[in-house]
Amino acid sequence: MNRNVETFIGCGCAYEQARIVLYGAPFDSTTSFRPGARFGSAAMRHESFGLETYSPYQRADLCDCAVFDSGDLELCFGDAQRALEDIRARAREILADGKLPLLLGGEHLVTLGAVRAAAEKYPDLHIIHFDAHADLRDEYLGAPLSHACVLRRCHDLLGDARIHQFCIRSGDREEWAFAEAGHTDLHPFDFTGLRQVVDGLRAAGTPVYLTVDLDCLDPSAFPGTGTPEAGGVTFLQLLEAVRTVCGARVVGADLTELAPMLDASGVSTAAACKVLRELLLALSAGR
Repeated sequence: MNRNVETFIGCGCAYEQARIVLYGAPFDSTTSFRPGARFGSAAMRHESFGLETYSPYQRADLCDCAVFDSGDLELCFGDAQRALEDIRARAREILADGKLPLLLGGEHLVTLGAVRAAAEKYPDLHIIHFDAHADLRDEYLGAPLSHACVLRRCHDLLGDARIHQFCIRSGDREEWAFAEAGHTDLHPFDFTGLRQVVDGLRAAGTPVYLTVDLDCLDPSAFPGTGTPEAGGVTFLQLLEAVRTVCGARVVGADLTELAPMLDASGVSTAAACKVLRELLLALSAGR
């Protein structure tokens, strides 16, 4: 792979030496409300230069981490299955080289391609999921491949009790019933119970995929997303939760659903960049 022309700040490592590889999936063709997430990954790279590489939260610097930015995939906007297969192929390549793939969305459906690749390599994979929405619909307007269905499709792949959901505050009746029947481990509204889940997974050595839909944040901190939901967590709560999860054996991760054009102030993009910086540092410390 060749390094992208414009990289996320501090991510200029060569591929061969990298421990973490960024790759973007600019896809939002199944967005159910406001589109624009396809521009999220490029915006994070461009606006990252408004940040320092140093984090006072973790007292660590991205310049000391081995991160390679491979840029955005060129995806077919009109074919979700083809786009997912391209994402899966890139994640599979990164995993085969012993590196951790970190996907930048894009809408949340892109997670499915990355999880398919991770589950191939790690059959006992668990998912930790931060989101405002349960994403457990079996179909949305007749489409089983939708960002509203992504965790249901992941459940099809992994089975019961291997998806741990936090911050969920939106979903139809059937989604809540599906989770409460024990198919997923759903923790509504905030991160209550996260430490206990992570401690159990870490003790067992279980491989974990972390998926962060940034609309878990309250719209007051993150309005630039396709389906904002009032009642979310704070920025500092999310940073603490990300660091907590990185204490487990994380083998893949993603950040999704930044729609930068929906927030003319740029605050949402700045928040996404900072979450990504902290996630990269926490993953680097844990590898």
